[in-house]
Amino acid sequence: MPDLRLVIFDVDGTLVDSQAEIMAAMASAFASQGMPMLDRPTILSIVGLSLSEAFAKLCPQVDDVQRAVLVQAYKDAFNDLRGPDGNAELSPMFAGAREALLHLHAQPETLLAVATGKSKRGLDKMIERHGLEGLFISQQVADFHPSKPHPAMVLAALSDTGVAPNRAVMLGDTSYDMDMGRAGGVGTIGVSWGYHDAATIGADIVIDSFDALPNAIDRLTGTTI
Repeated sequence: MPDLRLVIFDVDGTLVDSQAEIMAAMASAFASQGMPMLDRPTILSIVGLSLSEAFAKLCPQVDDVQRAVLVQAYKDAFNDLRGPDGNAELSPMFAGAREALLHLHAQPETLLAVATGKSKRGLDKMIERHGLEGLFISQQVADFHPSKPHPAMVLAALSDTGVAPNRAVMLGDTSYDMDMGRAGGVGTIGVSWGYHDAATIGADIVIDSFDALPNAIDRLTGTTI
């Protein structure tokens, strides 16, 4: 049997299209402080960072106290958007994402993980909402790690699974994902449907659909399953 290999997934902009929720929650957070809302490209440019780091980039003029207020206002708005049962559908999965996850999960040699700027609560809700329970053997979230592109989440996923870096890949849509994967010593796969320009994120391989993912994983891990 071939050695185990690991595929680490970003979430926002890679597996799910969460921009509607992100933009609405950001608008609410800025309004709570009487601050003008920033444009969509600027907001989406920070997707993947932890909330504190994201607001530090978006609002370098605010102090630590006001940044903490913005972070909490964003979290509150995001939770409100989910509705009273927490299951309002505002972040659909991208076409082919579910099928790709199930296909890879069915391979005994392939392990799946998540490395996301979401909180644990946010990731749990996403997994529940889309029926993805049991697919990810390692779930790394912003609550317990430095913000991307620090490699802590990738290193934790490798440690959880015992997979060597040369047998692992990071899949994401932003330069933060690619920089994190590279710093963790794993191959990087960028997606063209996300929130950063795929041509400039610095991925080893860029794919235009989930159909191309298995071949990209094979190429970077040196195996064919």
